Amino acid sequence: MSDLENRIYEFARRPQLINLATAAPDGHPQLRYVVGRADESLVIRFSTHLDSAKVEQLRANSNVCLTLGATQVNSPLWLRVDGTATISTETAERESFWFGALTKHFTGVTDPRYCVVAVKPSRIEFGEEVWQAQC
Repeated sequence: MSDLENRIYEFARRPQLINLATAAPDGHPQLRYVVGRADESLVIRFSTHLDSAKVEQLRANSNVCLTLGATQVNSPLWLRVDGTATISTETAERESFWFGALTKHFTGVTDPRYCVVAVKPSRIEFGEEVWQAQC
């Protein structure tokens, strides 16, 4: 892992509020908050309801943009992530992402409405630095 990748991971590995931008069927952008975190490969995961509008939009167009990390107006560090989303209901994926606060939205890890969305980044802006996926 490069120094930049390590700093991005350390910045995004804890659950935090993320702005998720998707495209509606009419092509207009849709923005909403989700709570997610990054793994060591810089894939960012969040959970949602399988029957949500965002899942419908991701199935039609998996390209997304995320922003996270800015906690103040003058925050010097933040992430902007361009990537591709995949939706998973696999048991291992659901169990690895699960945390206690999700009980407000789901009955448990086996709730049939519970899914995990993984965003594989193609480009990440970290403040003034840019990371790009290797082809």
